[in-house]
Amino acid sequence: MASIKVACLVLLCMIVVGAPIAQATITCGQVVSGLTPCLSYLRTGGAVPGTCCNGVKGLVASAQSTADKQIACNCLKSLAASTTFNPEYAASLPGKCGVNLPYKISTSTNCNTIKF
Repeated sequence: MASIKVACLVLLCMIVVGAPIAQATITCGQVVSGLTPCLSYLRTGGAVPGTCCNGVKGLVASAQSTADKQIACNCLKSLAASTTFNPEYAASLPGKCGVNLPYKISTSTNCNTIKF
């Protein structure tokens, strides 16, 4: 469960990439499901599974509004706080999956300041 939380944190932060303000439609369950294939990479590194990048890209595509991005970010932070993962692997995940983020993926990210 803790690993899922870390994966969610990483993904949520990656989802916070810009969109008009709207009502949130993404759930923490979706974030967790999308990032579950990334857990082994986040813990031990190595090759990023294709299913992980598919999940990351799917979450980024799903989180279109500011509210969605903030929800995803907060979900990921909660999960990361309760699991063990390598912060360097988490920070490198967006690039390895071909996703560009204008902010650092970190448990110290203030999700409430994300506005697009």
